[in-house]
Amino acid sequence: MKNVPSSKLGEMYRSHIQFILDKNIDALLDQYTDDALLISSFTKKPIIYKGRDQIREHMQGILGIDGLETEIIFWAETEDPETLMITEQITMTTQDGESQMRFADSWVLRDGRIAIHFAGMVQHPDGSLA
Repeated sequence: MKNVPSSKLGEMYRSHIQFILDKNIDALLDQYTDDALLISSFTKKPIIYKGRDQIREHMQGILGIDGLETEIIFWAETEDPETLMITEQITMTTQDGESQMRFADSWVLRDGRIAIHFAGMVQHPDGSLA
């Protein structure tokens, strides 16, 4: 991981990525509130996941990732309310090979856990823009 600041949310982000690499879905889900909302643009149409059971369904898709490198391009966080907005250059390895893409993720936290997660794909592996 490159360019992740040494802050509370920086540590949470590092853990988030490590849970993905470790395929530790339960620990990853523990970062979310029970009623969390995740809005994803990983496919070219929005998908909305409500609650931990639906977010678990979304996270199952990350189990095929064998390698994940992230480079933070933009990082902004606030303390009250606790929020995070980032853009990332991502390189990941799956059974289909290596892919590169860009993400724009935003978190809104409640009581130290993610209540709303905008998981935005900015540039898909084929180079097309979202």
